[in-house]
Formats: sequence, C-alpha cells, structure tokens
Amino acid sequence: MAGRVATSFVGKTAQRWDKPGGAGPVTEADLAVNDMLKSILTLARPDYGWLSEETEDGAKRLDHDRVFIVDPIDGTRSFTEGANTWAHAIAVAEQGRITAAVVYLPLRDLLYTAALGRGAYLNDAPIRASAVTSFEEACILAAKPALAGQIWVGGTCPAFKPAYRPSLAYRLGLVGQARFDAMLTLRPSWEWDIAAGALIITEAGGTITNQRGAPLRFNNPDPRLDGVVAGGQDIHAALMNALA
Repeated sequence: MAGRVATSFVGKTAQRWDKPGGAGPVTEADLAVNDMLKSILTLARPDYGWLSEETEDGAKRLDHDRVFIVDPIDGTRSFTEGANTWAHAIAVAEQGRITAAVVYLPLRDLLYTAALGRGAYLNDAPIRASAVTSFEEACILAAKPALAGQIWVGGTCPAFKPAYRPSLAYRLGLVGQARFDAMLTLRPSWEWDIAAGALIITEAGGTITNQRGAPLRFNNPDPRLDGVVAGGQDIHAALMNALA
C-alpha cells in the first residue's frame, strides 16, 4: 500500500521543499505515505509508540515498550530525480531492540523482511550476508567521506572496491543479501534510516554496530546513531580493526 501511495506521485513533479537546518528535501509523497502508515499501524497497535522522519518527534514514545520506527521514503532525493533506488523502511523496536523489519523498493520489486529469530528474506527467499574475509575481495558501500585516509589506521583507506547507493535502508538490504560485502557511514545516522536494515543484517548472519563497535539500540531520546558499520562477520571485524 505504501508503494501505491508513493508511486501515485510523479517524483520529478511532486511538490518538494527543503527542511529547516539543512535536513534535506521532503515531498508531498513522503508526507502522504507517512500519514497512511501512521493511521494504519497505530490503529492496529494503539499501545505502540511512533518515531518517523516525517512526524514531529516528542518524548511520548519513550513511555512505550514497543515503537514503530519508520522512514516513509528513504532516498527522497532519488525519488525526486525519478530514480528507482528509494525505499520504504518500517521496523518495530521492543525495549530498544528491533524485532520486525521491512524494507520495500516498489520500483525494483524488492521486499526485504526479517523477524527476530526467524531469519531474513528477499521476496520470500532466505538471504545470507557475505562470507568474504579480506579487503582485496570486498566490495563495500561507502560514500566519499568514508574513504578519506585520516579515518583509517596508517592514514590509508584499505584496498576494497567502493560503491554507493543513496538509500541507507537499501544499502543494508544489499549487504544482507551479500550483493555487497559491507557498508559504512561515519556520519550521525537517524534511527529511521537504519532500524529496519539492522535486523535484516543480523538475521542474515551479519554484524552491525556503530562506528566504535558498540551494539545499536533504538528509540533513544536523541534518535541518532554514532555512525554505522555493517557486513558479514569477518569483513565487519576487519573494518573495525582498520578504522582509526
């Protein structure tokens, strides 16, 4: 249903404006999807809290044991450009831990799903994270700032092959299915960009932490994470050892 709502707008012509404080663009499609999901999900689970990129945040959600964490359209810039790499990301956090997750790319017909203890799936087929162990074999999703020499031990970025996708939720799905071996972003990351993909990674047998190697917790008072590093277990460990 979210996909039908979003695709009822034409990305390049959808009404768009910039959020204050350089927080990026938002479109009428983002808000329409947000309103639809909030109406349906909170009606179905009235005892759940709500955290979404497109809903004004407040402390009320902190009183709930279970919280929906939603990015109505992750990759809004891609949406406005008419690209097909934007995604809907929906997760449930229970006492800080993600227990259910969906990442859906309607224009690519890709549906990533995961439930705690039940595995991760792409279009109902099980997926597993990469078993790659060395940087020489690895293709890693990382934006240009993460390739700068000063953030790596020895002042040189390891010899992996870099790649990029605009949606963080999609990047995590791609790592979960081992299309890429790992991903990293060292900028503060909003929970709604990461929550769904985090469970997909772990249920696919991979590892995900912040940039300092600490486990991720969700529904924090400040819903920002200290960067994200995710991948197959071995390449994740290699990345953590290589980061300065």
